[in-house]
Amino acid sequence: MNSLTTTTKSPSHNLREQLEKSGLRAVAAQLDDMLAHATEQRWSPRQLLERMMQIEMDERAHRSLERRLRISELRRFKPIADFDWAWPAKIERDVIERALTLDFLAEARNLVLVGPNGLGKTMIAQNICHAAVLAGHSVLFRTASSLLEELHRQTPEGRLRKLRTYASLPLLCIDEVGYLSFDDKSADLLYEVINRRYEKKSLIITTNKRFEEWNEVFPSAACITTMLDRLLHHAEVTVIEGKSYRVHESEQESTARRRRKS
Repeated sequence: MNSLTTTTKSPSHNLREQLEKSGLRAVAAQLDDMLAHATEQRWSPRQLLERMMQIEMDERAHRSLERRLRISELRRFKPIADFDWAWPAKIERDVIERALTLDFLAEARNLVLVGPNGLGKTMIAQNICHAAVLAGHSVLFRTASSLLEELHRQTPEGRLRKLRTYASLPLLCIDEVGYLSFDDKSADLLYEVINRRYEKKSLIITTNKRFEEWNEVFPSAACITTMLDRLLHHAEVTVIEGKSYRVHESEQESTARRRRKS
């Protein structure tokens, strides 16, 4: 006589699958522990539901933060707490600390950091971008050379899609404008990025060139005046002056090595 064997899943296993299919993956992963804790603490149905929602919201917030950090392309950087405010000969600390509160984002204002190499412009910009990511904003941090290179290698249709992406981000940081020279096509592309964000979304720019020197960065471009007009119309410009901190650190390390050898 043939016997028919029916395999059934346990109720908790079946519930876990249903939760996963419903998108409640965090709750599914913690289901057994949560139910055991609810039984032990004699939670009401409302308390159990509230705990389920809290678990799921926390996990989704964590995943969202990880995704924003990934797409931001922020490299490793020193926290602003480690910044030596006493080193630059000139720095507007109040302007930078106000920018770290992200007040400029609501007004679609720009922030431009101007100064020689090695004084922390990039570090400051990275900290502001990181603060924006933590606050829930989508951010992209790019050097001018990598941003323009990416736009150059696109097809016309792909370039338009990239420009729309650059235009829609709540915060875009273009680092190291002025470190390399670019042709007039690059100037037109940078103008297009700035113009599409004008009075809509905020930009952070770091540059080692005074604005009157931007003609050296884009020597054959006709759009420099208009580009700067759009960039600076609603902008906080802060100038940092002094000797390179990296050179200072290198000198200190060399001195320390010589002392250890003597």
